Amino acid sequence: MDDVLTIAGRSFHSRLFVGTGKYRSKALMARCHAASGTEMVTLAVRRVNLTDRSKESELDYIDRSKIHILPNTAACYTAEDAVRTARLAQEAGLSNWIKLEVIGDQKTLFPDNEGLLEATRILVKEGFVVLPYTSDDLVNARKLIDAGAAAVMPLAAPIGSGLGIQNVTNLKILREAITEAPLIVDAGVGTASDAAMAMELGYDGVLLNTAIAE
Repeated sequence: MDDVLTIAGRSFHSRLFVGTGKYRSKALMARCHAASGTEMVTLAVRRVNLTDRSKESELDYIDRSKIHILPNTAACYTAEDAVRTARLAQEAGLSNWIKLEVIGDQKTLFPDNEGLLEATRILVKEGFVVLPYTSDDLVNARKLIDAGAAAVMPLAAPIGSGLGIQNVTNLKILREAITEAPLIVDAGVGTASDAAMAMELGYDGVLLNTAIAE
C-alpha cells in the first residue's frame, strides 16, 4: 500500500479521517484533530449554522490550511434532500466534495441504496466529488463506482453504534473485488483497534466519528 492516498487528484498522507460530532467541546474537537494527524474531517451540513457566521460553530475550530472539510448529508432521507444539502454546502463555500448519505431506515440509519445511487449520479454530473456511505453490498458498490463515485465508504456497523467491524467477511469480499476506487471503512468504528483492523483488511482509509485521540 502506498503511503499517500489519492482521491480525485487530492493526496492525503494520513489515512485516518475524523468526524466533528460527539465531542465535549469544540476546543477539544480541535485538539483531537491535531493529535490524530488527520487531513480530512467530515461535517454534517444540517448541524452547522451556515447563515449566521457571527455565531460560533465547528468551522471556527478547523484549520482549513491543514484540514480538508468533507461535508456530509447526514439526516437526509431522500435523494432530493441529499442533493439539496450538497448544493447548500457548495454554495456556502465548504467544498464540492460530499460524503453522501441517503438514509433508508430511521432506527438503524442504514442507507437507502437506490436513493444513494440516484443522488450520486446527479451530483457527479454537477461536478461534485462524491464519497457515498453505503452498505457492504458489492453489487451496489460497483454501481456507485460506475456512476462516478470517487471513493466508496461501506459501513462496519450501524452509525453511532461504536460496535466496531461486525462484517469482516463482506468487507473482505469488497476489498478483494474492488480495485478501481478507494475504499474507506465508515460507521460504527470507534477505537484504535477498529481502525487497525480496517487497515489490515487492506482498506485505503478509515473514518472515526470521534477521534481516537479523545
